[in-house]
Amino acid sequence: MRQWLNQHEQALRLVLSRMRRNLLATLLMFCVMGVTLCLPGILYVIVDNLNRLAGDIQSEPQISLFLKLDIKSEEIAALNQRLSDHPQIESHQFVGKDKAWQQMQIATGTGAVAAQLERNPLPDAYFVKLQAALEPDAVAALQKEMQQWSGVELAQVDANWVKRLYALLELGKKAIFVLSALLGFALLAIIGNTIRLQIVTQQEEIEVSKLIGATDRFIRRPFLYAGILYGLGGGLAAWLLLSGVIVLFNFSVAEIAALYASSFSLTPLDVSFSLSMMGSAILLGWIGSYMAVGRSLAKFDQS
Repeated sequence: MRQWLNQHEQALRLVLSRMRRNLLATLLMFCVMGVTLCLPGILYVIVDNLNRLAGDIQSEPQISLFLKLDIKSEEIAALNQRLSDHPQIESHQFVGKDKAWQQMQIATGTGAVAAQLERNPLPDAYFVKLQAALEPDAVAALQKEMQQWSGVELAQVDANWVKRLYALLELGKKAIFVLSALLGFALLAIIGNTIRLQIVTQQEEIEVSKLIGATDRFIRRPFLYAGILYGLGGGLAAWLLLSGVIVLFNFSVAEIAALYASSFSLTPLDVSFSLSMMGSAILLGWIGSYMAVGRSLAKFDQS
């Protein structure tokens, strides 16, 4: 056991010394891997935060009921009772047309124009807050039901755009998968070529080692450590780049959120995502180096 640990320690020290001697090339390799891994990471952060924002909005679905202009007070009272008794409705608020007309004039500053109109063109309305646990299909069914109620001119779901956003988010998730797969293959090629160049520069050393009885496992071990360290360095570079991008984006996001009286901001990278990104980078480094060494050793055996 101790001998096995010593062999791995020697291989790791050998790789670290080679990386120190070629520090600039090593740092460039870290940067290339970091930028490559950062691209799908940025897309993931955007989609994940948009999904969180849409979830916050969708947690409070609302239907606006615009009543007919000639509706009678008895029908309004009946509607109010019906909304109060409905099991899928959490609360509702009535906004009379006179109050809405005054609020619109104040908000838009169109009092002079409104004074020239013969009558108030706005209808009475109910703003209905639904139970948070309702599924989108249930909300759509309730909207159709309300549209048939007596005295209702239009039943409108205020969060229809959220459904469209969810559809775009699903497309974004597929784009993340495709982009990650393509860039993963690119990283395998980059790491494989880097390891293959190292094998070429150490070809004589490898041939001498095989002549004195070194096993393929012994020869392969330093290069596998090199691939793992490249992956680790690339993962750290990607994490730093992605964290910096989030901080940079949050300055603009905070300004936009303030305009809407919101405290929304991009969430920092959590532990699970950070570990997944690091683990993926290390795994890609190991696979790329293993494939490159395996092909090179096969050529040595044939020659």
